Amino acid sequence: VCMQLLWLFSKLVVKNPPPYHRHESCFDKGLILFLCHMALSLSVRVWRVEELNQRFILTPEKVKDAYLVHLIQKFQDEHDDWSIVIFTNTCKNCQILTTMLRQFNFPTISLHSMMKQRQRFANLAKFKSNVFKILIATDVAARGLDIPTVQVVINHNSPGLPKIYIHRVRRTARAGRHGVAITLVTQYDIHLINAIEEQIQAKLKEFAVEEKEALKILTQVNVTKRQCEIRLESTDFDEKKKINKRKQMILEGKDPDLKEKRRNEQEKIRRRKKKPNKKEPKKHEAKTTAVDS
Repeated sequence: VCMQLLWLFSKLVVKNPPPYHRHESCFDKGLILFLCHMALSLSVRVWRVEELNQRFILTPEKVKDAYLVHLIQKFQDEHDDWSIVIFTNTCKNCQILTTMLRQFNFPTISLHSMMKQRQRFANLAKFKSNVFKILIATDVAARGLDIPTVQVVINHNSPGLPKIYIHRVRRTARAGRHGVAITLVTQYDIHLINAIEEQIQAKLKEFAVEEKEALKILTQVNVTKRQCEIRLESTDFDEKKKINKRKQMILEGKDPDLKEKRRNEQEKIRRRKKKPNKKEPKKHEAKTTAVDS
């Protein structure tokens, strides 16, 4: 509803008003911009959808990936035609999880900012056409992605901000359809979930999972993930990320070398502060010897 209001308000703004209506038009434009701002803030502050089932799974950090694999297997067994979007926090994690889930024969595809735009569109088209049932993405896909047939959203990491959580889970329960949003919560994320619940003015319910089944595959999942990490490191993924970051800074008119130089200087200052002053104890010893004599 709020998005429809924003679109309607934007159409009401008069770009080139006649001279004798300019004062009124400016007033109308200011009022419309104010209403747009209120509509947008309202959509972020209070957002509850009856069709969306919002849940969480409390899991230790080391067992989180085993729970993820078990959860996907559960949905695949019960609803093999469902589409699932999994959100994670970094491009590297996105790539590792994609490779790992493919090892478990899940039809998985990825979407993150390290990809070229052409590849992103191709992967998104494959997901929309149900060639792949699982999309693993960073927050680059949390906004503006309109796929009405997504039944499940899984947050592999708890979002740092409530508004990011809202943007993520909005990828399901669209156009009046029902959807499920599940967040994997570790022992370090309790405060983040409390902030989300306060923002959406609703309590997340715990999603029931079979802990024994998840623990059975724990070793297999951890070994597979480690193998995927080693394989990714051999492709110079981190180096590519640095190159892309430099290109982005140049496009923004910034000097990447200057920023790197400042970072190195700050690191040197930080190291100097951490080093203990070894000269002071020697002076103190000299004073004590003089007093004793």
